[in-house]
Formats: sequence, C-alpha cells, structure tokens
Amino acid sequence: MKLYEELEWRESVAQISDEKLKDVLNSGNSKFYLGIDPTGDGLHVGHLFGLINCKRLQMAGHTPILLVGGATGMIGDPSGKSAERNLLTKDDIDHNVRCIKAEIEKFVDAKIVNNYDWTVQYDVITFLRDVGKYFNINNMLAKESVKSRLENGISFTEFTYQVLQGLDYLKLYQAEGVTLQVGGTEQWGNIIAGMDLIRKVEGHEVETFGFNWPLITKRDGTKFGKTESGAVWLSPEKTSPYEFYQFWFNTQDADVMKYLKQFTFLSVEQINEIEESFKAEPHRRVAQKSLAEELTKMVHGDEGFEQALNITQALFSGNIQGLNAKEIEIGFGDVLAGEINEDMILVDALITAGLAKSKRESREFINGNAVSVNGDKVTDLEHLISKGNAIEGKFTVLRRGKKKYAMLRHV
Repeated sequence: MKLYEELEWRESVAQISDEKLKDVLNSGNSKFYLGIDPTGDGLHVGHLFGLINCKRLQMAGHTPILLVGGATGMIGDPSGKSAERNLLTKDDIDHNVRCIKAEIEKFVDAKIVNNYDWTVQYDVITFLRDVGKYFNINNMLAKESVKSRLENGISFTEFTYQVLQGLDYLKLYQAEGVTLQVGGTEQWGNIIAGMDLIRKVEGHEVETFGFNWPLITKRDGTKFGKTESGAVWLSPEKTSPYEFYQFWFNTQDADVMKYLKQFTFLSVEQINEIEESFKAEPHRRVAQKSLAEELTKMVHGDEGFEQALNITQALFSGNIQGLNAKEIEIGFGDVLAGEINEDMILVDALITAGLAKSKRESREFINGNAVSVNGDKVTDLEHLISKGNAIEGKFTVLRRGKKKYAMLRHV
C-alpha cells in the first residue's frame, strides 16, 4: 500500500490542495513542515497525532522540518478559538520553545526551526511593504478562522496571524526547499495563505502543496485528549505513564479501531487481526489493550509501560505489595484521604479515610473481613496504622470491600 492510500485507510486525510499531491506523497522525496505554537510548556496527545503523521511521511522518505512558533506564538492563532488569546511574554515563549523542542526530538528526527529568527528582522514598514502588500483583505476575511470570529470581534493582532504563517512557508521554501505544509483542519486557511504568498513572490509556475488531517474528536463530538483532571500530556511529569495508559485503555468501543489506525504504527494486517478478535470478544478489550500498550511504549518506553501495567494489575487484583511508594502515589493519588502525623488504630483510620461513618461501622467492616491494609486482610480491631508499617514510610492504602480505596499520607 502506497503512502497516500495508507493515510486514507488510517483515516488521516481531511484535505489536500491538489490531486498531484497524491503522487508527491507516494514518491517519498519532498521536504515538508509542521508548525507548533508554543502556547504551553509541553505537548499533549493532540500534538501527538501530528507528530505521528510527520513520522509516517519521514518513514516513506520525506524530510520533515518542525517549526516552533516563537514569533507566531506571541501573536496567537485565532484558528479554532472563539475568543482572544492571552498574550505571552518573550520569556514565557522562550521557555516554552525550549521545552517543546526537547519533546519533539523524542518522536521525530527533524530539523527544528524557530520563526522568531526571521520575523524579528522586519521592522513594521518593511513588513507591510514587502509582505503585507501580497495579502488581499477580502480573501483574509473569507478565511474560516477569521469569519467565525467577526461577530464577537477579532483584534488586528490575531487578524495578521495568517500573514505571519504565510511568511513562514515562504521563508522555508526559499531557505530549505520546503514544498509541503501539513497540519490539522483548523490550519487550512493559514496553509493556503502561505501557498498564495509563495506563488506571488516566486512565480505562478512554482508548485507547493498543503495537506491536513482531521480534527480528532470522540464519537460523541467532545474534545479529544481531555480528562477530568485536564489535558493528557506527553511529559511523565505532567501525566504519569499509568494515567497515560489508562487514558487509552478507557477508549470507547466505538472509537478504538479508528485510534489504532491513526495513532499506532501497527500494520494493516495486525490491525485487521486485532479487529477480528475485538469483534468476536469485545469484553476482553483486546483493542484497547493493544492501543494503550503501543502508545505508552511509544511515549514512555518499555519502562513506563511496565510501570503502568504493574499499577493497573495491582489495582485490579488488590495485591499492591509489589508497588513502591512512587507507584502507590501515582495509582492512588485520586483517593488521597488526608495526612496523619501520629499512630492511629484501624477503627479510627477508616473513619479518617472516609471508608466508615462511625466506630461501630468500622468494627463491623473489620469483623466482616472486608478491610485490607496495604493489600493484606486485617481482622484485628486494634491493628495500628503507623509510619513504621507504611509503604516506604510514606503511605498506607486502605481498602473496604472490593472497590472502595483510600490512601493516607504519613508526615
């Protein structure tokens, strides 16, 4: 299967600028670029789809350039936004650029450029004369990213974003020979603006192309990559490997096969085989397990996957003795009931942890063999919860029944 046909099969094509692009993609010898604005100090799973698509093109022989928008990030892209962005300082942008570059390098072996380097060379008059004169206001107003904002208003600052991004494409065409810009559907207007600028400056015989992939949403139309605790980040400091694994493992049945195609490098044959097993026995969640394993290994390596699997299996079985304090903190962070600074008998600890309403109820649970402490069943009403018996002297995990957990931190 050729590259373009594979991208279509993987549901990763939304629009192409020209039918010729199919042959260009299949030929495997072009230079292309993807822009990422440094509005935050890290990348999330929404960015991951773009990086994976860049990797697919690279594996097919194309040369990627990743542009981090040190200049455009200070302006703010109106695409996909209903209100004006908060403007970031130069120091904020520089910090975010450094963080993002480090994360990009883990996924794509690409030259990384910063559009601040050429944008800062323009003064206002030169920019308006040499670049602005090529942009037609009527065409700019017709762009979806602008039209959708006209009712509530859009600042001149954000209105000029497409001019700056068009300049990026021109500069990369001139300096690097880039003839293809890629991005999500919300970037289509900006991509076309760059192609138009190149034709006007370099001549109408010049061929450049645009390709974008669909916006990833859940089957119910809600935003992809969000959980109750916020965005799902690629950095283990922001989203632990366990939380990352669980995000993919909890994918709905209706979405999982599409995500396997879009986000993994499993072959067509492997994915078809998984789909057959999934349809035959959906309760085994073989598709979700494959998706979670592939993505966790891709982002966090084998070690991160093993940690995620250890925590997942421990929580499912209730056997947590094999977990260290860090894994306990990750796995039970959402059920942290509080801190204790002195020894406490189990009857009182259950109340403190919110697993019992009274001492009488605590005794009933303990006598009924329904209480575990750090994975061990306890029936002794006088059992002492102490720092000395805590996991690495830090945490005590209490369980009532099969699913009611609470964690106490010893200080």
